[in-house]
Amino acid sequence: MVPRILAFAGSSRKDSFNKKLLAIAVLGAEEAGADVTLIDLADYPMPLFNQDLEDEEGMPENARKFKKLLIDHDAFIIASPEYNSAFSPLLKNVIDWASRAESDNEPPLAAYQGKMAAILAASPGALGGLRGLVFLRMLLANIGVTVLPEQQAIPQAFNAFNEDGSLVDERKQNAVMSLGQKLALTVGKLNG
Repeated sequence: MVPRILAFAGSSRKDSFNKKLLAIAVLGAEEAGADVTLIDLADYPMPLFNQDLEDEEGMPENARKFKKLLIDHDAFIIASPEYNSAFSPLLKNVIDWASRAESDNEPPLAAYQGKMAAILAASPGALGGLRGLVFLRMLLANIGVTVLPEQQAIPQAFNAFNEDGSLVDERKQNAVMSLGQKLALTVGKLNG
């Protein structure tokens, strides 16, 4: 069975470093035989999670669409910017909305349980978003996602990319592609 991977970056900025980084990991996953769906969270605007809003109006349509994408895929590639040593509020918000059950008989955390993920980051800072990945890994593990031990963080992102979107450092380019490949191969093995 071909592994199905959903790929997204925790940034809505048009020229996001993390969107560029994500595209490299996606290429690796596709080369390893995965069917990858690449989405832009800017196409799924949602209000800040608020239980009163949820009680009054239910899950917003874009949150429902995003949650369905998570459910329909075996694994995720997530590229996360670092905001003040943590992941972005955008990323936290979409994860929170998709964690909500829509009926009494829906299993808890249905969009996340039993899924796998690869995480990576690019940042203008010297650590490349590494601090934010610590929190993202912890969050994903807490909601039932198995995160690959390997990860990639690209520092000084404003100098890290060529005009074509590839990384200037060929070793880093290969490492990011390998991360996508490893996720695809691991999910493929688990799927039998």
